[in-house]
Amino acid sequence: MIQRVLFLVYFMFCVSCVASQECATYVNTFIGTSNFGATFPGPIAPRGMASVSPFNVAGKQNKLEKDSRWLSNPYVYENTFLTGFSQVNLSGVGCPDLGVILVMPTTGEVQTNHLDYGTTYSNEIGKAGYYSNTLDKYNIKTEFTASTRVGVNKFTFPKGKSNILINLGLGLTNEQDAMVQVVSPTEIQGVRSVGSFCYNSPEDAYPVYFVARFSKPATNYGVWKTPDTYQGEEAKWMTYNGKTRIMERNTKMVVGDSIGTYFSYEFDKEETVEVKIGISYVSIENARENLEKETGNKSFDTVYKETFNQWNSLLSRIKVKGGTEDDKINFYTALYHTLIHPNTLNDVNGDYPEIKTGKIGNTKDTRFTVFSLWDTYRNLHQLMSLVYPKQQSNMVKSMLDMYDENGWLPKWELNSTETFTMVGDPASIVITDTYIKGIQDFNVNKAYEAMLKSATTLDNNPLRPGLKNYLNNGYLVVGQRGPVSTTQEYNAADYAIAVLAKELGKTDDYKTFKKRSLSYYKFYDKDFKLLRPRNEDGSFYKPFDPLAGANFEENVGYIEGNAWQYAFMAPHDVKGMIKLYGGGKSFTNQLQKLFDTNQFDMANEPDIAYPYWFNYVKGEAWRSQKIVRELASKYFQNKPAGLPGNDDTGTMSAWLIYAMSGIYPASIGDNVYQITSPVFDEVEIALNSEYYSGKSIKIITKNNSEENKYIQSIKLNNKPLKGYSVTHQQLVNGGVLEIELGKNPIK
Repeated sequence: MIQRVLFLVYFMFCVSCVASQECATYVNTFIGTSNFGATFPGPIAPRGMASVSPFNVAGKQNKLEKDSRWLSNPYVYENTFLTGFSQVNLSGVGCPDLGVILVMPTTGEVQTNHLDYGTTYSNEIGKAGYYSNTLDKYNIKTEFTASTRVGVNKFTFPKGKSNILINLGLGLTNEQDAMVQVVSPTEIQGVRSVGSFCYNSPEDAYPVYFVARFSKPATNYGVWKTPDTYQGEEAKWMTYNGKTRIMERNTKMVVGDSIGTYFSYEFDKEETVEVKIGISYVSIENARENLEKETGNKSFDTVYKETFNQWNSLLSRIKVKGGTEDDKINFYTALYHTLIHPNTLNDVNGDYPEIKTGKIGNTKDTRFTVFSLWDTYRNLHQLMSLVYPKQQSNMVKSMLDMYDENGWLPKWELNSTETFTMVGDPASIVITDTYIKGIQDFNVNKAYEAMLKSATTLDNNPLRPGLKNYLNNGYLVVGQRGPVSTTQEYNAADYAIAVLAKELGKTDDYKTFKKRSLSYYKFYDKDFKLLRPRNEDGSFYKPFDPLAGANFEENVGYIEGNAWQYAFMAPHDVKGMIKLYGGGKSFTNQLQKLFDTNQFDMANEPDIAYPYWFNYVKGEAWRSQKIVRELASKYFQNKPAGLPGNDDTGTMSAWLIYAMSGIYPASIGDNVYQITSPVFDEVEIALNSEYYSGKSIKIITKNNSEENKYIQSIKLNNKPLKGYSVTHQQLVNGGVLEIELGKNPIK
């Protein structure tokens, strides 16, 4: 635990010494590295392709081992045994992929088995753009930073023989195979196969290329390869059967599963070696160009300073006052997490791998990747539209490019592969929301065409399986995957299409898709006051257990949830849903029961908007104010377990940013934010003049305290605001939203 104590001392000193508000200083990269948050503490530039993470999920010494369960992260805070530093990683995802190209410094004789050369570590430090620790076994200080496409590794070795290993056999990905070649005593190039995210689409495995450049030439170098173990006659004459072969000073290309390289040094005093590793998904040549153009001869400190400044600039788009130090750390770490994915796919020259075609495309903008849309359509893209609209515009353009290449909008896209993870047609929701927020510098007609294709193609439709069944019945029936929740997702997407149709003057389409979006009504069972799956003949499914499916267990009606967690998932039709449940009082009672019986799951996307539904019932908004504050305090904290679970590429973090700011985009298609009690005395959001007329939004809270959590009055630009909501247009016109709090709820 020594490294943990040292980290905390360092971190508190770092925060307390800030004279002016450098927002990046408040980032605690260890938040989410426990409790299955699946974040990593190592450095990444904003939206970076390359990232470095300590890799401590291999070896029985660890509490969680990558092959012992469905482990999707390269680092777990409670683990103690480290086997390298992976150079490409995913943040906050639920399935294993990447976590490869492991760099490991050692001393003494070269060892190639990670269980032999692995070590405990101490003196851990993590902050925006930087990570460091000390490897106990070797007394080596490690430091890391990153530019957008280059991981920068810095090792301070003691006197004596030292080594730098690059292990291509170890990683999180379920794929195998790699190639490596020593180019010179200062350079290595290679490729690692990755893919099979969520064990889906193994035929779509893809390569990640790299070039590693060393600041000092090695005195010796080589390649290792461990072949499979053969039995029978072959084994008799294979002297190397199952044994690791070390090929000293080998400069030939070596291909295999368990392969790696080593660079060795003989130091007569303490020495530092830097290793810059350029990454590309196109070619080795592009990886080399990325390395040279982004980092060139820059020092470690220069790269770190540049990356830190990038983080500080983006995080400073939102400035807060008031709250505790922990509040600021939680807030800016959450904002940091929302700026990791979607991330950059294209190289510095604009090249990127197209989806499905096998061709290399080129862009002058940013080609984004890692679209976890089932998660992020609910709040993250709305946050990007508000605070980083240029990025959001490029994200939509990336989706439309994927449509051109693949024939379909993305569902859960990862490095130009479609994983088809989760259900629904979420890209339609994101595109419509972006357009109606005023970000319209993309081909909206192409977008509408793509949305219609996914909503009307009956056969071989990868985005909407069972669409024929959905249209015939108005809903999916038992036998289809998660018929209730999938129908709800299709409903939400249909409403998004209806909204865009109306914007484009397509009245008939608007009516058609608006009607389609309300078919979830047919699942309502007035006896249970829940949405219940139906059979092909229209009868309700029996036996019905509303609790079946909790804790992500498989069940008949729902995807990763139960009847309670999907009971109120109609973000496009909240008023209609209230009417369906028998009116305001009946709806409020049933919704409150969700929280009172611990059926609300903060870690699960379908119900994360539910705390805001009380705002829609007259006299009940105080419940939203109370519950949102309590959830933010309980589940989001300044500690490794400070997320409620998987961050889902920033979705949980986006929820917190909104919750602490006092607004939330709970509904779909109406550009409305629900208002609750902010945590901070002031939140100022800078607006992009390319898209919005206002200079900034200020949310000012009066009488703010832990006791005063109930809204007494709301003013917008000094005029009383009716109700507990504000439109996007009202906000982006600029000005001040003033919220006065008190001890007693307004009922």
